[in-house]
Amino acid sequence: MQGHTAVIDCLKELLRGELAARDQYFIHSRQYEDQGFVRLYERLNHEMQEETEHADTILRRILMLEGKPNMRPHAFTPGESVQEMLRKDLDTEYSVRKHLKSAIALCESHHDYVSRDLLLTQLRDTEEDHAYWLEKQIGLIDKVGLQNYLQSQTGS
Repeated sequence: MQGHTAVIDCLKELLRGELAARDQYFIHSRQYEDQGFVRLYERLNHEMQEETEHADTILRRILMLEGKPNMRPHAFTPGESVQEMLRKDLDTEYSVRKHLKSAIALCESHHDYVSRDLLLTQLRDTEEDHAYWLEKQIGLIDKVGLQNYLQSQTGS
């Protein structure tokens, strides 16, 4: 099924963003694990898997629309401290949210409601799960202090 070029191009960019988010969560989860922050590792490892699923959904849609996917992730720089990693992950989720909203509008304008619905599902996951959890973690650090927060992340 031949899709609209603008929609395919937009999906290609979304795919690159999801791959970058996946890779960022991958390195951050392993950094947390290396530092002994088991709870952060487990959560970010889970987020990495969800980003992989998002990328897979977009990849399959591009192929269905007879597009040629670009599997090169957008460039990113991993964080170094826990606070910086959380902030970078949240900024990534905000960027993904912005691009998903634009892509949804584009899909609607080209009457591609199947792609739109796939992206709406990802938008809900981005807003109600990923970004929400990251906002809560940053808020906890502000409320209880970094050391208390980090101590709470060491157990399983």
